[in-house]
Parts: sequence; C-alpha cells; structure tokens
Amino acid sequence: MTDQTRRAGEGTTTRRRFLAASAATPLIAGSNLATAAPDHAGAVVADLQRYIGFGGKQSGGPGDEACGAWLEAELARAGFKTDRQYFSAPWFEAEQADLAAGDARAALWPQPIVQSTPAEGITAPIVRVDAQGLAAQPLQGAIALIDLPAGRWSSMFWEPVRKPVDAAFAGGAAACVIVTNGPTGKIIALNTDGRESLYPKPMALLAPEDAAPFFAAAMEGREATLRLTGQGGRRQAFNLVGKLDRGHGRWLVVSTPRSGWFTCAGERGGGIAAWLHLARWAGRAAPGYDLAFVCNSGHEYQYLGAEELLHNVAPPPDKTAFWLHLGANLASRDWHDGVGSRSPLPGTDSQRYLVVSPGLLPAARKEFSGLAGLEAPYGSDQLSAGELTNIIEAGYAPVAGVFGVHRFHHVAEDDERCVSGENVAATVTAFQRLLERALQGG
Repeated sequence: MTDQTRRAGEGTTTRRRFLAASAATPLIAGSNLATAAPDHAGAVVADLQRYIGFGGKQSGGPGDEACGAWLEAELARAGFKTDRQYFSAPWFEAEQADLAAGDARAALWPQPIVQSTPAEGITAPIVRVDAQGLAAQPLQGAIALIDLPAGRWSSMFWEPVRKPVDAAFAGGAAACVIVTNGPTGKIIALNTDGRESLYPKPMALLAPEDAAPFFAAAMEGREATLRLTGQGGRRQAFNLVGKLDRGHGRWLVVSTPRSGWFTCAGERGGGIAAWLHLARWAGRAAPGYDLAFVCNSGHEYQYLGAEELLHNVAPPPDKTAFWLHLGANLASRDWHDGVGSRSPLPGTDSQRYLVVSPGLLPAARKEFSGLAGLEAPYGSDQLSAGELTNIIEAGYAPVAGVFGVHRFHHVAEDDERCVSGENVAATVTAFQRLLERALQGG
C-alpha cells in the first residue's frame, strides 16, 4: 500500500466501485447457526468497565499492553488459539510542554512524532495563521498559531488541518501551535504517521479554552516562548490475533483497534466490548466458519498496527466470507452543552456511521432501525473511512463496519461519562443479528 493510500485519512469520504457482484448475489451460503442467549448486557457492561479501567491506551504503553493481555486471556478462554504480532511504535513522555506570552502560560500536547525544542525553548514572534493558511505578519522564524475552524478533529492528514500547517512551514515558521477548535474546548489529539515525523520542526496542540491570550499576543505583535522537551523513541507494541481454524476455508473476520491517545472510553470501549461478545458468541454460533478475531494497536499512528495485520496475518480475500470492522464511536453518549453546564444524555451520539456492502443495505436498515446514526447505513461503494477503507481496498467483500467521531473523541476527558454500557449492548445486539443474517445468506 502506498503512503498516499495510507494517508488518505479517516475522515475522507472514499467513493469506489469494487466487486460489483456482491451487490447482486446472496452474501454467504447458509450454515447451522445457534442463537446466542439474549441477555448479554451484564457481560458487555463488565467488559466495557474493564477496558476503561486500564487508563491511557497509547500504543505500546502500560495501559495498551495490559489491555491486550486481558483480551488475549479472554479469547483463549473462549477456545481461540492466540498469537501476537509485534511491531515498533513511537512514544514520547513530556517533561516540559507549554506556551508562554507575557503573564499567560498554557499546557500543550506535543504533536507526535515529537520534534523537541532546546531546553530554553523557542522565543519568537507569535503569528496567527487562519484556516486558509493566511497570515497578516511575516512567518519567517515565527511561532505560527494555527486557528483551525470548528470541527470534531481526528487526524493530521485531514486537509483542513494540513493546509494551514503546510502554509505556515512553507512561509518559514520555526514551529507551529495548533488550536484544535472543537465541541469541548479541550485539546483534541491528532492521529499521525507512525514511521516518521510529518514535519522537521516542533509542533504542539493548544486547547481553545486556553488560546485567547495568545491570539491577543499575536494581534499585538508580541513574542512567545514554546517549550517541548522530554524523552522518547520507539517501543514494541503488539496486535492480538485469535483464530479458530476448523478447516472450512471460509473465514469470518471481526476486527477492532484497542489503542488511542487517552482513556478512549467512548472512542474504543464500545468496539472492544462488542468484539469480545461476538467472539464468545461466534465460537458456538457459527460452526460452519473459521474465525479470526483481530485487535490491533497502533491505531493513532495512522493505522500502523492494522496495516501489519491486513498484509501479514489476515486470511486472504478469496478465503474470507465476511469481515466486520468495529471502529470508533460504536455507542458513545450524546450531550447537552448549549444551555447551562455540559451534561451527558441517555441517548447515543448520532455522529456514527454504518457502512455495509450494497447487498446488505436492506438487512442493515431493518436491524439498526431506531439506533441513532446507524439507522441510515451507507453502501461501501459510496462511503468508508479509517481502517475499513484499507480493508475494502485490499479486496475484502462483503463487509460491514462502524466508525464515527463523538463529542469527546481524542480528548483526555473521554472517560466513563462518555459511554453507556446499555447503549453498547443494544448496538451489539444489532450487529449480532446482522451477522446472523449475513451468515445465513441475507
């Protein structure tokens, strides 16, 4: 896969024509399918809480490693043969990460792969750069203060992020500080390349709620000091692979990432709990299929681990009967934040997308009816994003996948408040029914 394909970005709408026959033929020949016990909510809630309890999930870090070991034990308990696929991921532990101008000082998130400043920092004029990459003052040697438009940001590869950053460095900026203007006012971490730094100069992220004094400093033509120091390098991370090879030569593959910048309760927790439930269910309910349940690390580094899995571990497309990918925001909470203090709602954030092979659209509309966002599925020839795009482009079909960007996506406060176990359980039930129908031929 080329760098251009890899860097397409998880927010990019991808339209393609692929394996057109999948839209016109039944998905899979019927098989003997058992029906799972309907009351699985308790186990789903417990798994969700366990995932959240591991804390930060950066690839190869303590939380990610402990989570992977737990999932490995659960798969083994369900009868799967497990294996680990190791790869190298970046890491950085900040010692100093802040921006100062006069009496104002704010904490920053160093943008990986981190380019450090000298210990004393970089002191230079601070210049605002707008969303189009335009600046009113010269950028040569300056600290560029990138003012992103409002959005639910996720990746450095998204064009509205790359455009002003490219313009700032092309103009000679010594460093960039990106204000991630999003729905929470907090820093939104941005996915990036896991092999090499996108830019050779320091970059960091600033919370919108902390940005006002620095915009004022830019308007007044004042200087600021940026400090990014710490320890970093590369460390070992692993993908988890669980297989039940029964010799049928037709595989059901279910994939989900587990890593991310912070706790990832809403971003990743629902997908992990759904993945575990479906592994336990499929082990007894789909005896006519070989099973591959894969869980990758390295997601935040532009699907670094998923690419390793896809090209080195996954069954070949012609041996794969169906691939389900459980991406971000499976069932995160919606919030009230327009009047008074922000508070979570019982319902789910509708900014989640269900994508299925065209032949599955009628079944998906029926099974996900009433589930916000998912009740309006898209055909995979119209829309895909994230790791699902890579799966489709590798030739797998039929497929189904979920992805989305909830309100606290890539925010440090994406904690237990951001996801409801009951909503996750309801969404898992719909995916289980979809799989049952797909494995029975629609």
